[in-house]
Amino acid sequence: MRALITTIIATIIPATAFASSSAHVDNSGLFVWLFLGFCALIIAAQVIPAALMLFGIVKGVTGKVEANVKA
Repeated sequence: MRALITTIIATIIPATAFASSSAHVDNSGLFVWLFLGFCALIIAAQVIPAALMLFGIVKGVTGKVEANVKA
C-alpha cells in the first residue's frame, strides 16, 4: 500500500511543476474593464433591495404581535 501511494505521489508532483510554463498575460482593454464594471454595478443595484427585503421579512417573522382589539 505504501509503495502505491509513493508511486502516485511521484507521478503527480512532477506533473504540477510543468503545468504553467509561462506567465499569463492579460490583454484586456479598456472596454472589457468598463463592461465588467457595468456588470458589477447591475449586480450591486439588485443586491441592495434584496437585502432590504430580507431584513424586512426577518423583522416581520421575529417581531411581536400587538393585539388591537376594540370592544
